[in-house]
Amino acid sequence: MTEIRNVFDIGSRALSAQMQRLNTTASNLANAGSVATTAETAFRPLRPVFVVDEAAPGSGLSAPRADRIVALDREPARMFRPDHPKADAEGYVYESPVQVEEEMVEMLEASRNYQNTLETLSTLRALMARTLTMGQ
Repeated sequence: MTEIRNVFDIGSRALSAQMQRLNTTASNLANAGSVATTAETAFRPLRPVFVVDEAAPGSGLSAPRADRIVALDREPARMFRPDHPKADAEGYVYESPVQVEEEMVEMLEASRNYQNTLETLSTLRALMARTLTMGQ
């Protein structure tokens, strides 16, 4: 874990957290509709779990961090497809319970949060540069 020293460290952590969110969403979308032989081996949608790290108690500086990635507890759909190569002895396959619409909303939200954080950092940098040139 890197130390939180200033607002740019906080912004960097926020960007990393949203990137992690986008990566798990991309993985979920890539596995939407995938099938498995058993319910246990079917792909489950993933979500990052975020925690807040504080620089020092009372400092007022804190930043998000993706602590771990968890699989959602959703049951895969059991479908009768005896012609599928992954069908079990009874002719069933288990389809991943990824909901594409939900993942698209998650992707849009993460993307907008990423863009907003980037815009905030860009504005802060420009204001700091203007402040330095004020006395000239």
